[in-house]
Amino acid sequence: MVSRDYIPRFALKMKAGIHPEYYETDIVCACGAVYHTRSTRRDIKIGICAACHPFFTGEQKFVDTAGRVEKFARRYGSTKAARAEKKA
Repeated sequence: MVSRDYIPRFALKMKAGIHPEYYETDIVCACGAVYHTRSTRRDIKIGICAACHPFFTGEQKFVDTAGRVEKFARRYGSTKAARAEKKA
């Protein structure tokens, strides 16, 4: 097994001038929820978050796929594919 010398984190320096500015910012949702975080952008606005998304609030509606198949069959006829006759 090869032994590596331990290099403490404070000894590793980032290169100067190549990293973007990192700010404390607020993410504001359309529902009014505010999240405090850090980002390279300031004051982020979003349309939906975990506080108002139907999956997380329990108001998720399941799609009736069987009803969609029946609706398709009524509109376009049979749901089974027609077989082509074999030529002898």
